[in-house]
Amino acid sequence: MPKKHGVSFDEKKSRMLDFFYEKKEFFHLKEIEKLVPKCKGITPMSVKEVVQALVDDGFINCEKVGSSSYYWVFKSQTYNQKQNKLKRLQGQFQSLQTKHEKVLDQLSEARKNRQTSLERDEALKKISFLSTKKEDLMKEIMKYEENDPSKIKQLATETVTAKEAVNRWTDNLFTLKAWIKRKFPVDEKQIDKQFGIPEDIDYI
Repeated sequence: MPKKHGVSFDEKKSRMLDFFYEKKEFFHLKEIEKLVPKCKGITPMSVKEVVQALVDDGFINCEKVGSSSYYWVFKSQTYNQKQNKLKRLQGQFQSLQTKHEKVLDQLSEARKNRQTSLERDEALKKISFLSTKKEDLMKEIMKYEENDPSKIKQLATETVTAKEAVNRWTDNLFTLKAWIKRKFPVDEKQIDKQFGIPEDIDYI
């Protein structure tokens, strides 16, 4: 049988944040240690460590009231954390891009003299390192592309349009049911059953 691998620490942090997003409440650490293992599969022994790591990273808020500490999360602050990290990565990328261009200029000068030298070898190594670093930063930036404000705005617009469409068809459905009831002596439940209409259908 294949060996089972444990949950990574990053995955534990992700599950812990999901717990707070879903509950939208304030919790004592003991409450978290009791609830999270059951609903998120994080071992009780690692709950405190995961919570503290998220507090240190600024994703979970912690406030001491009397002798008790309370933990909570605002979903918007996770977005802000990612936005700040994205800006920081973009700044690092720009700095590395400038260094990369400078090294390319140095390499161009070195190529004018084809003689092998220690400086040339070092420049080639640095270019290779910076190219790899650039690719890693681009991959990291792509992870946060989904938090682009323009895409979030587009999604919000599409959500409103979809909601209006659903309510429009729901209204049409209610109108059709009313017409059938006026024209034929049929119970509303029979209409729902005949056309596969859920009994609890309503406007959004």
